[in-house]
Amino acid sequence: MPIFEYRCRECGARFEKYQLNDSARIVCARCASAKVEKLLSVFAVVGSPSVEPSAAQGPCECGAPRRGMCRE
Repeated sequence: MPIFEYRCRECGARFEKYQLNDSARIVCARCASAKVEKLLSVFAVVGSPSVEPSAAQGPCECGAPRRGMCRE
């Protein structure tokens, strides 16, 4: 089921809504106004980072024995 993000033009509230079809009437969750606009949504991808293993290993430029140990 698609989730869309909206912003109310009346009160400025942002909210998400499950929407099965484009003909459904969307109203603001806070003030019940029908003057809402669909926002461009960002999404997250779950998975491993796209860093090459060789780049993440070895001593850090700060002098720490491993990357990620800065100031420890």
